[in-house]
Amino acid sequence: MAAKILLLALLALVSSQAIASDPSQLQDFCVADQNSQVFVNGLVCINPNLAKAEDFFFQGLDKPGNTMNKNGFNATLVTAMQIPGLNTLGISLARLDFAPYGLNPPHTHPRATELLTVIEGTLYVGFVASDNKLFTKVLNKGDVFVFPENLIHFQFNPSNANAVAISGLSSQNPGLITIANAVFGSNPPISDDILAKAFQLDKKTVDWLQTQF
Repeated sequence: MAAKILLLALLALVSSQAIASDPSQLQDFCVADQNSQVFVNGLVCINPNLAKAEDFFFQGLDKPGNTMNKNGFNATLVTAMQIPGLNTLGISLARLDFAPYGLNPPHTHPRATELLTVIEGTLYVGFVASDNKLFTKVLNKGDVFVFPENLIHFQFNPSNANAVAISGLSSQNPGLITIANAVFGSNPPISDDILAKAFQLDKKTVDWLQTQF
């Protein structure tokens, strides 16, 4: 009897793990219907007989993004919203442009691992593991670095020349949480009492930081 109970428990565990994984494709593709008002986990498919080559095509990654902002950084995204044929395929792409000393601030992608390749210039990159250990590297043209899913990471251009990178992401919708924006720019704002205690700051400093976001 005990052996049967153990067997059933193991089967339940295996089943729960299988259910928790991403489903496999049930068709060749699922081109997104970007005009659908139906909400699902992803995007609704159009009739596959209506799909065309343009649904799997995007052009423009040869064009630099606008880095005239306070961070000197721009990301040009290629997700299922730009290429409808990416829907359900679990992948997306971004071109990252850095002005001299430009910064992609500490952030996370809650649904994706990121694989970054430097195309031009130099980048100082890093991520923080769950035990607060920092992993950093200086990357040059042709170098590749991986940022594990949902870990806080950043990229910084330490030189006086522009830098360009391409990032592959393991989700059609990786998401983006920029840490400073989320903490000091939430809507409605997090209580300054909470933030002052969490960051060991006085409330005036917290209030000033909240006005910056």
